[in-house]
Amino acid sequence: MIHETAIIDAGAELHETVEIGPYAVIGPDVRIDAGTVVSAHVVIRGPTRIGRDNRIFQFASVGDEPQDKKYAGEPTRLEIGDRNTIREFCTLNRGTIQDEGVTRIGNDNWFMAYVHAAHDCVVGDGNVLANNTTLAGHVHVGDHVVLGGFSGVHQFCRIGSYAMLGMFSGLTRDVPAYFMISGHPATPRGVNSEGMRRHGFSGEEIRTIRRAYRTLYRSGLKLEEAVAAIEQDLDGRPELVALLDSLRDSTRSIVR
Repeated sequence: MIHETAIIDAGAELHETVEIGPYAVIGPDVRIDAGTVVSAHVVIRGPTRIGRDNRIFQFASVGDEPQDKKYAGEPTRLEIGDRNTIREFCTLNRGTIQDEGVTRIGNDNWFMAYVHAAHDCVVGDGNVLANNTTLAGHVHVGDHVVLGGFSGVHQFCRIGSYAMLGMFSGLTRDVPAYFMISGHPATPRGVNSEGMRRHGFSGEEIRTIRRAYRTLYRSGLKLEEAVAAIEQDLDGRPELVALLDSLRDSTRSIVR
């Protein structure tokens, strides 16, 4: 399952079912679990842990040093979960000691060509990052988020679950869960109702999120007042939990 031209360091740990393509380079302290396919000319450096059934396409760079001038060779790492698709020329870097020392990628994500996830990023599950999406350092992305092509996310930004960022957008603040954001600079555009429907949300749940959106952006309330008003609507509406969590966890203030 390993092509004869691939270079595999003796310190790498590969499950017997892993496939390694021509001229791929696997460095020391790399562990790859069952069913993962690494295509031609991919370079993976450690410390890196890659889970099961991932597909890493040609010319991707996975687990290399962070692009951070403060990095001085500290033993940081990259962790990738299961069933991710990482297309051509993606770059996924390790963490830095200025954060937790680890970049984390969850499960079932789709990284299209030329996506960059910088040091200390945390990407949840089921996300789609379209071509040339760029995540600066320390960015947190929730679950089932769609990031449009050529979108750029400023360092330390947080994007809540089920949100959507339009193509060519420039994000410098946090995005609450469920909302659509686009533009440069990015501004709120409404609720990601189609994305919610695709993930099984009912019409009533979508209407609840729309009411919350109007409270945040159309009521004239200050942010703290708007959050308090949404909290009063929480009883029996669990879909508001993710929204409120994303508002409370915001560190750069929300797009508003």
